[in-house]
Amino acid sequence: METAVIDLSTYRFGSRSLDLSRPQVMGIVNVTPDSFSDGGSLYESRQLCVDQAIKRARQMVEDGAAIIDIGGESTRPGAVAVSLQEELDRVLPVVERINAELDVIISVDTSAPEVMTAAARLGAGLINDVRALGREGALEAAAETHLPVCIMHMQGSPATMQNAPEYDDVLDDVSCFLQQRIEACHSVGIAKDQIILDPGFGFGKTVEHNLRLLNNLCQLLKFDLPVLVGTSRKSMLDHILNRSVDQRLAGGLATVAIGVQQGGHIFRVHDVKETVDVVRMTEAILHERKVDND
Repeated sequence: METAVIDLSTYRFGSRSLDLSRPQVMGIVNVTPDSFSDGGSLYESRQLCVDQAIKRARQMVEDGAAIIDIGGESTRPGAVAVSLQEELDRVLPVVERINAELDVIISVDTSAPEVMTAAARLGAGLINDVRALGREGALEAAAETHLPVCIMHMQGSPATMQNAPEYDDVLDDVSCFLQQRIEACHSVGIAKDQIILDPGFGFGKTVEHNLRLLNNLCQLLKFDLPVLVGTSRKSMLDHILNRSVDQRLAGGLATVAIGVQQGGHIFRVHDVKETVDVVRMTEAILHERKVDND
């Protein structure tokens, strides 16, 4: 493992930088008809989809999102694969419009090498891949963009990941996987200061696995890399609280507060305004001082 210390206060995302020495909020904008939490709400027609996506992104920026994550392929359990052309058609117009109209870092939630390179040319600042650059050509494509990458742990695939997932020790297994993918990134020239880690809450994990990961998130800080936390509206909240997708906000905010306490850097959420409040309040409590909202 490299020993150089990353300057989180000026973390580069393409042409923009962000202070990751304090936790930041990433807003989710899905441009898919079958997302588990908001599928179809932006998808009545392609043009309406783009217009509504921009409207949602703009509101998220006003509410305090530092990053907007654009996804054109649903990765919910049992999700059906989308064609490359369809993903390109969904994602690229939104990336282009957001880059032209909003001052925000754009993340692209994709595993497709072609989407990575095309989105980078249009102004994306982060590649967010739930398959940890595991598809053929993805490592090389990500390296070609010179953008930071977020690599996530997932056991299995979206179609199979929740079929009785098992681990010898979920913390050790996730850490070992992430270490292997860090080394794979290094092998193609992706530097240490271009890698973000995501333990993959809900991706091939039981409720117990998710709780253990969240309660021990600080163990991932041993990699000296930023850590992304994505628990928003996920089924682990339903299993504990018996709440439908549209009633999981309070439970999700509790996981954010714990994630901040555990040292998480980026919080990927649907409900930006409420999350920003929780993040800033938790920061103030931990540091026993007022935290500016700039």
